[in-house]
Amino acid sequence: MTVDVSTILHVDASQRLRGSVSRGLSQLVIDELLGRFPSARVLRRDLAAGVPLVDEAWIDASFTPAEQRTPAQRAALAESDALVEEIRSADVWVIGTPVYNFSLPPVLKAWIDQVCRARVTFAYTEQGPRGLLADRKVFLTLASGGSNVGSETEFLTPYVRHVLGFIGIRDVEVIAADQLTLGGEEKIALARQRVKDAVASL
Repeated sequence: MTVDVSTILHVDASQRLRGSVSRGLSQLVIDELLGRFPSARVLRRDLAAGVPLVDEAWIDASFTPAEQRTPAQRAALAESDALVEEIRSADVWVIGTPVYNFSLPPVLKAWIDQVCRARVTFAYTEQGPRGLLADRKVFLTLASGGSNVGSETEFLTPYVRHVLGFIGIRDVEVIAADQLTLGGEEKIALARQRVKDAVASL
């Protein structure tokens, strides 16, 4: 990645507000990025505060052409519109998340459902689906107690990679402090070094 970074989106999915390893790693990415791009602005989205679930009103509004939506339908999509604007405006995304039961925290899945929208962040064409977002870098920082990130029983990273690719983003850097029950401090230290090396290589 050789372009300048003007806007960074910082997303955290851990429900632990204190002592969270994934939050610590995502914040370190932000700190290192700001060290390299001090004029960049940071958009903060803490998913622990909650994300609306997709419901029938959301679906009806989403499949109604924008110019035909009622005030109630526009209200149903208001939070989704705000989240989409955040991801569109950011050059770099930093997503910090734990692995819960081999996969995503529910709130991260809810965020993904809000930002993956037909005709907005992806489109169906005669050649198949096409992502409408590109030229962005994503740092995905993970923490797990027992899951081995990258193994056949860890489903978070392949799913998130697939979803990001579906909306057009292929440049995803995964940095994990995994299996923390087996030597946590050492694994955290290694992950922190990987963060610094990855940002330095931009």
